[in-house]
Amino acid sequence: MAKAKYGYGWLIKWIVAAVLLGVGIFMALSDDVVYTITGIAITMYSLFRIYPLMKSLNKEILRTINLIEIIIGVVLGGVMIYAGVKGLQSDQADTWTKLFRWFLAFFFYLRGLVFFTSTSFFEEKTEVPKFIFHIIALTLGGVIAMWEGFDAGTLGWLFLFVSVGSAVYLGYDGYGGYSKYRKFSQNLNRKKQKDVEVKYDKEMPKEDPQKEKDLPEQPRDKEEKQDETYIS
Repeated sequence: MAKAKYGYGWLIKWIVAAVLLGVGIFMALSDDVVYTITGIAITMYSLFRIYPLMKSLNKEILRTINLIEIIIGVVLGGVMIYAGVKGLQSDQADTWTKLFRWFLAFFFYLRGLVFFTSTSFFEEKTEVPKFIFHIIALTLGGVIAMWEGFDAGTLGWLFLFVSVGSAVYLGYDGYGGYSKYRKFSQNLNRKKQKDVEVKYDKEMPKEDPQKEKDLPEQPRDKEEKQDETYIS
């Protein structure tokens, strides 16, 4: 069996695109799902950073600052998950709605603050995309805090916008991968056809030249002309 040159990553991308689109639509229509998914995203982002971050930071003060931020992020994420699962179904739904905006604003602002503290006061090196991202994080923190009309429904529509964009990108990327996969399959089938033709040619009986040499010579049909003698 031939080894596949192209895998099935295109299929995974299409599935993820469909899931993202479905989640985005669902979040735009359901506030409690926005709380839950936002809390899960913040919690996972915080927990997955622990080991690589603690391993790569060179100063103890930086490890301490980032660890405090991670703990706060896990707590905020857990509170949002609780709000989505039970908080909104209780009599304190309005309180949770107000707290959601402040929790999200504090999360973004804290991330930007820790980053710029590390780079400005403790000489932590960085790159341009990371620098721009944290400027956006600080800006988002301030905008969300000042935006009184911001709620889970607003974030849900933002999630829908991001989901649609991500789904389109993954779908297009998956289409390119699928096109390459089909070209590989086409070339593979052509190769198999050529192998069959070569095998067929090898199995066909061939005439033995030695037998042709051993055959007796066939008599000639040509009549030898004799000279005629004419008498006058």
